[in-house]
Amino acid sequence: MISFFGLGYVGLVTALAFSSRGFRVYGYDIDESKIDSLRKGKLYIYEPGLQDLLKRSEGNFIPTSDHREAVLNTDITFITVGTPSRRDGSADLSYIESAARMIGRDLREKKYHLVVMRSTVPPGTTERVSRIIEEESGKSAGRDFGICMSPEFLREGNAVEDIFNPDRVVIGSIDERSGDLLEELWRRFYGERVIILRTNLVNAEFIKYTSNAFLAMKVSFINEIANIAQRVRGADVEVIAKGIGLDKRIGPLFLRAGLGFGGSCFPKDLRALIRFSEELGYNPKLLNSVKEVNDEQACKAVELAMKLTGVLKGKKVAVLGLSFKPNTDDMRDAVSIRVVEELLKLDATVAVYDPAAMENARRIFGNRVLYASSPIDCIRNADCAIIVTEWDEFKKLRPEDFVNNMRDPVVIDGRRIYDPEVFCRRVKFAAIGLGEQE
Repeated sequence: MISFFGLGYVGLVTALAFSSRGFRVYGYDIDESKIDSLRKGKLYIYEPGLQDLLKRSEGNFIPTSDHREAVLNTDITFITVGTPSRRDGSADLSYIESAARMIGRDLREKKYHLVVMRSTVPPGTTERVSRIIEEESGKSAGRDFGICMSPEFLREGNAVEDIFNPDRVVIGSIDERSGDLLEELWRRFYGERVIILRTNLVNAEFIKYTSNAFLAMKVSFINEIANIAQRVRGADVEVIAKGIGLDKRIGPLFLRAGLGFGGSCFPKDLRALIRFSEELGYNPKLLNSVKEVNDEQACKAVELAMKLTGVLKGKKVAVLGLSFKPNTDDMRDAVSIRVVEELLKLDATVAVYDPAAMENARRIFGNRVLYASSPIDCIRNADCAIIVTEWDEFKKLRPEDFVNNMRDPVVIDGRRIYDPEVFCRRVKFAAIGLGEQE
């Protein structure tokens, strides 16, 4: 039997995946509202396919606010609590430490138990957690309990698909016994088809951070190229990206130019890796450049809007898309926040719409923006429309939708979802990485 400490995004998805396949799973969280919601069969996060997993988990998944129940009734405990950014960019490990102390106290009453770090943490953290558990339990790591690090690689909006079809599973372990137990669990879940990489704790921690930093670098790289191409007549970063993506050494993934990355992983993990490097006395120049390009990229949409519309003061700007990516309601570090805040600084009247993130938007923007009920409602009587998130709902819009509903049909494609040839004929159109067309 398995338990999870922390039923946020990673913990809940992973816990329900196991329980949907017949594993007995205890899910612990200090937030009573989450536990109450799950007991009623309701979710508190938006993720395609997750409600079905919850239904399939009935009878196997036990939400609880009692951490002793979660530990004492199971053999393996995953730590899946949050590691938010501090002001200096470092990872806040207070939730990790709190979970470790609770688990340590609970292990006083148990024989051998395996503890698995699943949260994203700086290198050296899992070993530190091991020492905390030793202090609280009075037991020895390796002999009385096992310690592993097994990072997650879930994409919000595709998490259910990813948990069942991973590219690889990474297991970092304090000793062979710990690693063998965790590998046996993953093999029971996946069978023999999954690739499992065994390593030590610190390398497993590094793999997670490095993976996210590399993908963030690809995004910032193509956005840098887009910003250059935008100044060249006839250039189109979409064509350029396709050309380099056909090179098997490069590949096409994460070469979509746009307004930059957001969300709960890339920005947070990049900042944490930069800060971790600085604490070691190393200046990570490339990582800092990746962050700098991304920090500035959101404003490119506003710059294009001003180029086509002129002064934005008193004009209505429609922002289509608020979540940091499609198929989620997550607005943590979302590009839309920077876009909206910049527009408000310029005294524009801002209307917003998103298929899933409206409630989160209200908590962030309050009464400073207008909330639309649909894409058409959002662009109605607007002087400019900015595509910020590439929801399928927005891809269905045609030039005539903008022409017939906007006061001035100016469209800024921040995610490259429209055909420039089609749109340039009907509306005033600009897109990230698109030079003046011949």
